[in-house]
Amino acid sequence: MPTLILVRHGRSTANTAGVLAGRTPGVALDERGAAQAAALPGRLAGLPLAAAVSSPLQRCRETLRPLLDARPELELHTEERISECDYGDWSGRKLAELNDDPLMDVVQRHPSAAAFPGGESMRAMQARAVDAVRDWNARVQDTHGEDAAYVMCSHGDIIKALVADALGMHLDLFQRIHADPCSVTVIRYTRLQPFLLRLGDTGDLGSLAPRESPGAAGADARAAVGGGAGAP
Repeated sequence: MPTLILVRHGRSTANTAGVLAGRTPGVALDERGAAQAAALPGRLAGLPLAAAVSSPLQRCRETLRPLLDARPELELHTEERISECDYGDWSGRKLAELNDDPLMDVVQRHPSAAAFPGGESMRAMQARAVDAVRDWNARVQDTHGEDAAYVMCSHGDIIKALVADALGMHLDLFQRIHADPCSVTVIRYTRLQPFLLRLGDTGDLGSLAPRESPGAAGADARAAVGGGAGAP
């Protein structure tokens, strides 16, 4: 079966503003995000790609644009099922204020039970994304063969949920996974089991540097809902 190259969108204006964008329209890449996207063709150079698939949201389409410009033979396919989680009433709000919402503890520690008011559950988010990948695996294999590779640009929580599925992890453990903006995660699917070949690869170790203040990560080291902004 095909190899899936998952790309999280580049850093967005919502990431730097500390806002949970969700499906809010008009959220674009910031200057650093645009530079990350511009570097993507070089990072994927030499890899034959059978298809390019994107979340319908602007920040994902902007991330893939330089790659498509560099490889005009690639057609962009839009896939609704890999769109960002529908955070409902949480969308567009500051993450700092959401940390005080009792639902945040559920999102962090028991995400399989988390459902966003006016939005969707995290279980539904994972299920639709996994279904999309299974369908695209079959489509790419039928057209290009089982050794083909394709790129898919999506969002932090979607990518983490797909990795959890590939590793056979319960969704309640998926907050232990992290994917920085414009990071590359690679899953090779086979008939019997998937193999995680890369996880959150940016080629940049800057995010491992100590933070400016000891409490910057939060007193209880919560996962960044939506994925976070990456290294400063």
